[in-house]
Amino acid sequence: MSKNTISNSVIRRLPRYYRFLGELEVNGYVRISSRELAEKMGLTASQIRQDFNCFGEFGQQGYGYNVSGLKSEIGRILGLNKISPMILLGAGNLGRAIASHIDFKSKGFELVGIFDTNPTVIGDKIGNLEVSDVAGLDSFCDEIKPQCAILCIPSEAASKEVERLIAKGVKAFWNFTHYDLRINHSDIAVENVHLGDSLATLSYRLNSDGSNC
Repeated sequence: MSKNTISNSVIRRLPRYYRFLGELEVNGYVRISSRELAEKMGLTASQIRQDFNCFGEFGQQGYGYNVSGLKSEIGRILGLNKISPMILLGAGNLGRAIASHIDFKSKGFELVGIFDTNPTVIGDKIGNLEVSDVAGLDSFCDEIKPQCAILCIPSEAASKEVERLIAKGVKAFWNFTHYDLRINHSDIAVENVHLGDSLATLSYRLNSDGSNC
C-alpha cells in the first residue's frame, strides 16, 4: 500500500503499538495474539489486524505476533532505525524543556543545534549544546544540513524562519507555534502541537456529561 494512502489515524496509532510492544518485550512476552494485544490497548482485534495489514503480513495463523519482531518492524516503518539531524528554534522555557527531556535518538532524531535571537540566552548551554545566534543559521544549515526543525518561537516570527529553513533543505517541522505551515507548503511534513488545545480537550472530558452527539 502506498504511503500516501494510509490514513492519518493508522499512522498515529503506530507509536502507541511500538510503545506497548516495547513494554511487553521488557516483561518477557515472546508472542501475542491480536486479541490479547487489543485487550491491553483498548482496541479491537479487527482494528489491529487492519492496521498491520497496511504495511504487510506480520503475524502467523495460530501463532500470533512475535513481539520483538513486530516491534522491530514497526520501528522500521516509523523510521526509528535512522537518525535524522534536527535543530531547535527558540530557547525559552518550552524549548529548554524539550531540548533537555526528550530522548531524541530513540525517536529517530539527533538534536544538533539550538538557536535564538535573545542575547541573554545566546551562549547558554542546554545539555551538550550551546545556544547559537539565529543570525548564523544559514551557514550552520549549509554545513550540517539538518532535515528537521522544532519551532518554539513566536508565531509572527515563524513564517520568515520556515521559508528560510525550507530554502536550506529542511523537510519536516515539529511545530509548537500557531502558524499554519501548510498555507504555503503542502509538501512538507508537519506535526503540530497545540498544548492549549490539548488542555481544553481535557477540560471538555472532565466536564462533559456525555450527552452531546
